[in-house]
Amino acid sequence: MNLSMVGKSSVDFTRKNDLDRVVVDLELVLNHQGESLKKLSREIDHEQYQVALELLLKCKGHVVVCGMGKSGHVGKKIAASFSSTGTPSFFLHPAEAFHGDLGMLTKDDVVILISNSGETNEILQLIPSIKAFGNKIIAISGKNDSTLTKNSTATLLINIDKESCPNNLAPTVSTTATIAIGDALVVSLMKLRNFKAHDFAKFHPGGSLGRRLLTKVKDVIKTNNLPLVSLNSLFCDVIVTMNKCRYGVGLVIDNNELVGIITDGDLRRTMMLDHPFTMTAKDIMTHNPKKCYDHDILSDVEKIMQKNKISTVVVFNENDDISGLIQIYNI
Repeated sequence: MNLSMVGKSSVDFTRKNDLDRVVVDLELVLNHQGESLKKLSREIDHEQYQVALELLLKCKGHVVVCGMGKSGHVGKKIAASFSSTGTPSFFLHPAEAFHGDLGMLTKDDVVILISNSGETNEILQLIPSIKAFGNKIIAISGKNDSTLTKNSTATLLINIDKESCPNNLAPTVSTTATIAIGDALVVSLMKLRNFKAHDFAKFHPGGSLGRRLLTKVKDVIKTNNLPLVSLNSLFCDVIVTMNKCRYGVGLVIDNNELVGIITDGDLRRTMMLDHPFTMTAKDIMTHNPKKCYDHDILSDVEKIMQKNKISTVVVFNENDDISGLIQIYNI
């Protein structure tokens, strides 16, 4: 193997003319696809879109997405987007479906069939069986008078003038348009079902969003060796307690109730006063400290802490007893 060729392209883009041509090609493709999507937004049949949306909204089973080739790859993405936003969905390979996987269908499913030509053989072979099962069909196609669209309950037409491919062969604009239609359906269903960020997190527990929106205060609470002091605790005793517990705060308790909090900043400001060692916790504490409950969502409490520029919040349980502290230092 010639190591001098490792990492080198078969095309040498060292000349300025070559680089300029590449940039022009990039802009042409992106502009062409962008204009095609704008055209689609103007020409899409709103009544057919509403019919399709109602079918999906009333679906009591799964939304089954089916496509062959590039349409299949796009269909997998659409099915995944449905599933992650509260619409149970899966992708069904048309060739496998014709050899037994049609058993995955139930009578309550809605089937989305994707074919730009509307004449894809593997897709058309499924139609008699799907109709015999009683499933409704939504077609995403580029031909309104195709066999597929004639056998569908709703047709979402993605009629395009030309692919971005210089030979007008490789699916480019048509696949982009199909993904856009799928995304539009996903977004519409999310809005109709009032699907919120917290709902989204339920289906993404492993991601950062899921961890942020599903983590509760009780998952990060600190409960050991709480720095409790009384109203009449002397300044020196407060320092000893805070130094021993190492939370950087002292919790002032009166009759088993939280009445104040003392921070390191409060101690430093007190040291600047005359006769600080004669003062008590009552003299130096901050009244009415922020509090939360152990069942609160951590991200909501973080917002309160950021808004008030505080790093410590006292946590209570459902009986209004102190459970512990949460601390975030990057406020």
